[in-house]
Amino acid sequence: MSFCIELTGKTAIVTGGSSGIGLSISQVLLNAGARVMIIDIDEKRFISVKDEIKKISPEFDFYEADIKNSEKISETVQKIISKESKIDILINNAGIVKDGLLIRMNDEDWLDVINVNLNGMFYITKNVLKHMVKAKSGRIISIASVIGEIGNAGQANYAASKAGIIALTKSIAKEYAARGILANAIAPGFIKTIMTDKLPEDVKDAIKKGIPLNRIGEPYDIANAVLFLCSELSGYITGTVMNVNGGMYM
Repeated sequence: MSFCIELTGKTAIVTGGSSGIGLSISQVLLNAGARVMIIDIDEKRFISVKDEIKKISPEFDFYEADIKNSEKISETVQKIISKESKIDILINNAGIVKDGLLIRMNDEDWLDVINVNLNGMFYITKNVLKHMVKAKSGRIISIASVIGEIGNAGQANYAASKAGIIALTKSIAKEYAARGILANAIAPGFIKTIMTDKLPEDVKDAIKKGIPLNRIGEPYDIANAVLFLCSELSGYITGTVMNVNGGMYM
C-alpha cells in the first residue's frame, strides 16, 4: 500500500523558514500543496532563496519578525489570519546556538538562546492556538534536538531550551487533544547545515562513526518527518518526540 501525502487547502506557518532545516520544511510543505507563511528575522536571507522556493509553488508569503518579540509575533499572526482566515499547521523551527562551558557563559548568551528557542515558541504558539481552538483542528510540530534529551557539554543553554520545547509540547498535547489539536516534537541528530559544513573533515568523519546509518543527516530528513506529522497518517500521534538521528544516541 502506498500513500501520497496531500496538504492542499492547508495553511502552514514555518518559523525560521528561509534557511537550513526551515527552508527544507517550507519546500516540502509547498510541494505537498500547502500554503506556507514563512516567518524569519532576516528578509535578505529570504530574498536570496525566494526564486528557489517559487520554483516549487507560488503559494507562499513572507513575514519579517523577531520570534522573541511577543508583541511583533502577535501582530504577525493577526496579519496572517486576516489574509488567510485560518492556520492549520504551525512549525516551530526558529532557533540559535551560542555555545560555551557553563562557568564561562554570560547572561546574554544564556538569555538569547532561551528567548529565541523556547520563549519564541511560547509566543507564537499561544497566538496560533486561539485560532486552532476555534477551528477545533490543528497540528503543531516543534523542532527540538537530541541534545534536549541527553544534554551536551558546552551547550547548557541550548540543551535547556530544547528540553523545554519537549516539555512544552507534551503539555500542549494534553491541554488541547480534546480540541482536535495534535502537538509533537522532532529531535534531530547531527544534520548538515551551514554551521556543520564548517567543521573539519576529520571531525565529521568521527561523528559519522557514531551514527549507525553512517551518514550525517540532511535537512530533508527532518522535513519529511514534519510532513508525516502534518498529514492524516499521523492522526493518532500526539505528545510524542520523534527522533530523527540515523540511530545515533550519544
